[in-house]
Amino acid sequence: MKKFFAAIVAVLFAAPSFAQMGSGGFSLNESTVYYGLRMGLNVSTITGDLLDLDSKAGMTLGGVIGLRVSDTTPIFVESGLYYSGRGAKDFNLNYLEIPVLIKYGIQATDDIAILPYIGPYFSYGIGGKYKTLEGKRSSYNWVKHSDMGFKLGCGAEYNKLYAELGYQFGVMDIAKDNPTDDGAHTGNFFINIGVNF
Repeated sequence: MKKFFAAIVAVLFAAPSFAQMGSGGFSLNESTVYYGLRMGLNVSTITGDLLDLDSKAGMTLGGVIGLRVSDTTPIFVESGLYYSGRGAKDFNLNYLEIPVLIKYGIQATDDIAILPYIGPYFSYGIGGKYKTLEGKRSSYNWVKHSDMGFKLGCGAEYNKLYAELGYQFGVMDIAKDNPTDDGAHTGNFFINIGVNF
């Protein structure tokens, strides 16, 4: 976790340099493709009858690509690949995640664009442990590797700098051999910062 916070501090100190590079990663007034880097913090949990655990903090790191899909309206489709540390207290789940987001651009000022968005995400678990009295065990003894759900949130861009806040909720029951009707579903608040090119 110390390395994670050190990386965030490094990005924040580098922010003024990025801000001087130009007038934005994309323009709301013209068709374009943009690329971006994202890094941030997750606060996640698992709900349902499988587990009764508190939330946990994790990190996210990824790259995105976006494309304007309308000549007359500032609508963008954004996808990418993320590493996302989620799960619940003492129950870690590490995912590779691909979102497919629809973003709508609003020119708030000459320099700031607001970008609310919504869309599905698809995740695959690549690792994770949980604690027992006998030691650590693979989380995938209890849950499936695959997960999917929806993300909604809002981003803001100033010059090339980008920040966003949102929530994602799983719609897939991730419990293995779950005898209850409630199942187990992931939930995650996130805040990311980054740059667009």
